[in-house]
Amino acid sequence: MKILVIEDEKGIANFIQQGLEEEAYEVDTVDHGQRGLEMAMQQNYDLFLVDWMLPGLSGIEICQQLRAAKINTPLIFLTAKVTTQNTVEGLRAGANDYIKKPFHFEELLARIKVQLRKKINSSEQLILGNITLDQSAHQVYQNGTAIAFTQKEFALLEYLILHKGKVCTRREIIQQVWDIHFEYDTGIIDVYINAIRKKLQLNKETDPIQTVRGVGYLAKA
Repeated sequence: MKILVIEDEKGIANFIQQGLEEEAYEVDTVDHGQRGLEMAMQQNYDLFLVDWMLPGLSGIEICQQLRAAKINTPLIFLTAKVTTQNTVEGLRAGANDYIKKPFHFEELLARIKVQLRKKINSSEQLILGNITLDQSAHQVYQNGTAIAFTQKEFALLEYLILHKGKVCTRREIIQQVWDIHFEYDTGIIDVYINAIRKKLQLNKETDPIQTVRGVGYLAKA
């Protein structure tokens, strides 16, 4: 799971990053609102932790722009604001939760796990054109017909559909699907993409998985 932390207080950002990495999450941190929004727009994350007050753009503005762009990734505000009005404002902007500063890491971790669990449970059936991926049954269907997939083929297709509409880079795929975090020949991804296309009998007219040359793959929304 990959988390983006947008927080301009370096001590807090480092504290969160260290704790989450010890829990086996992949973490990026950024200390500027505009740069944070750009990263959130351009890369694939499973959750955002966003400070309310930031240079460049506020947390509220970041949240509003993400939701306007149809990016519904869970977002938790980190805030020193404590009034009911502030809480309502954040939730109306599209936040999923908030946690007041100062906080215990255990509480933050619990809130993160709740949001990630909701994300998984709300998307047990993923749709891509005439392809349905049932996460709970670990089964792929095409026009209602079950297609046998290996575990890795299933995981790769699942990752692409979960991030459909956004380019998944080779680095992201090899890290998130293969759990490889060092220099590695990403040609194995092409082998599995070809296997998926063959099993689903996809051609240029029907293929919803677009090759982005030199970058990665895109599942068309």
